[in-house]
Amino acid sequence: MNKLEQYLQPTEFFNFNKRNVREKALEITKGLKTDKEKAIALFYWVRDKIKYNMMAFYMRKNNFKASITIRRLNGFCVSKAILLSTLARAVGIPAKLHIVDIINHLVPKRIVELMGTNVFYFHGYSELYLNGKWVKATPVFDKDTALKAGFLPMVEFDGENDGLLAPYDVNGNIFVEYVGDRGVHIDFPYDDIEIEFNKNYGNIIDMIEKGFPSLKPLKKGTPESNLTI
Repeated sequence: MNKLEQYLQPTEFFNFNKRNVREKALEITKGLKTDKEKAIALFYWVRDKIKYNMMAFYMRKNNFKASITIRRLNGFCVSKAILLSTLARAVGIPAKLHIVDIINHLVPKRIVELMGTNVFYFHGYSELYLNGKWVKATPVFDKDTALKAGFLPMVEFDGENDGLLAPYDVNGNIFVEYVGDRGVHIDFPYDDIEIEFNKNYGNIIDMIEKGFPSLKPLKKGTPESNLTI
């Protein structure tokens, strides 16, 4: 196996060996010829069709698998990045997961109080191998969420340049600050994130586990939907 082939394999979390993942990847890229075209189509499908839900980080392995995120149609940064990388692998584009720690300075105060910190540990984005280089892509905030929360400019992706959350918003305010780099991964390091999330987000995880146990898509008007930014 050469160096790139390892980024084309199905794994426990990048599970495009599951029919629903494989078929969705082929459906999204049907008729497209180049890897660049396919990568762009996959990015925008994950960005906008998988709704952002920061309450989706249940500490269960299945919660992070690409097949579950497709079924649920919502997720947070890591689960959406895993899905994008998985769909890319399914159509022959080498892909991996990059994990960092960030501060989102535009997150509402009530969310910071709920989390107990303004640091988002284990923020994830995809890296896709296109035209001989690795290109970064962050499909985290869907269009509706970005407009509602003011997370602008939105992340756009052209298949050539990195598409990451911007350091400043459209008004010149500090938006996203990258404060730690946890490296790139062939598969999702679940054990590491479980330790980090339980250490830093223990209270909110307990609340989610006890009060909001379902993995089904959230419905408008439910208590947990009001916590989604």
